[in-house]
Amino acid sequence: MRKLTMIIFSTLLIFLAACSSDADGKLDKIIFADAGWDSIRVHNFIAGKIIEEGFGYDTDVTAGSTAATVQGLREGDINVYMEIWTDNIKEVYEEAIDSGDIVRTSTNFADNDQGLYVPTYVIEGDPERGIEPMAPDLRTVEDLKKYPDIFPDPEKPGRGRIINGPSGWAVEETITQKFETYGLGETMENFIPGSDSAAVADLVKAYESGKAWVGYYWSPTWVTAKYDLTLLEEPAFDQEIWDENRGTTFPPNDVVVAVHKDMPEQAPEVVEFLEKYETSNDLTEEALNYMEEHDASAEEAAIWWMKEHEDVWTAWVSDDIAEKVKDTLK
Repeated sequence: MRKLTMIIFSTLLIFLAACSSDADGKLDKIIFADAGWDSIRVHNFIAGKIIEEGFGYDTDVTAGSTAATVQGLREGDINVYMEIWTDNIKEVYEEAIDSGDIVRTSTNFADNDQGLYVPTYVIEGDPERGIEPMAPDLRTVEDLKKYPDIFPDPEKPGRGRIINGPSGWAVEETITQKFETYGLGETMENFIPGSDSAAVADLVKAYESGKAWVGYYWSPTWVTAKYDLTLLEEPAFDQEIWDENRGTTFPPNDVVVAVHKDMPEQAPEVVEFLEKYETSNDLTEEALNYMEEHDASAEEAAIWWMKEHEDVWTAWVSDDIAEKVKDTLK
């Protein structure tokens, strides 16, 4: 069944690629990668709106896993990837760049974070909600082993619980290694949820009731946009230490925009636009927070974002292109 699925997916990618260019090799349809998370979908719609309305191309999206969509980009079945998390796929990304299969056009954002978070009220309290500080001296990940009573494991009396990344995620192994490096297992349990939604549900339940919670998360997400969370400190990133025992902050993880190697010739004006495409963690989280608060789609959030931040995206294109796009947002 897996083999049949891969054959069907590969055939679909080939078909999409064939439909996206004309006899001269010029593109008439630009295909974006959807690797499965909300922020990449928002950026796909922002860039897609500008490309369609400003430059006159049709656009489409191919969905799949990170591995499948990056391979599609390398082979030219996908033209644009709006969020490559470079450190998460470091070897594959560097190989694709070094071989010339893909071209990095810009850094979408580089101020993202990941690690172990607690609600800020755990450290500082929240007078408006009547919450007193629970662990005012908590600063670092290693400090957590002093506080099993603050983060109690409901199934292991006397021990604390830290929520790891979901089962099967690469980060699960990283957090598990940090447990050993920082000696967290002395007092804390390493709880691995079955899914991201399960981890979020656990956090939301604790936050809304004003209880303590600690676990892995990352930004930009609607979770880190909506809730006041504090990322616990770790030693500054050091590649040698990281490779040895993961005992530092997570490595820098530039999130880049990349295109297939033929794009500069097939659609040079689009590539020129993508070379200027740059946002930030906060700008991206605004759109994700809008999605959550208004139960909006990624496309609706993208349109809202473009209206709110006209000064940002109009700087990526010429005045005449900007006017064409703005006319469609009214």
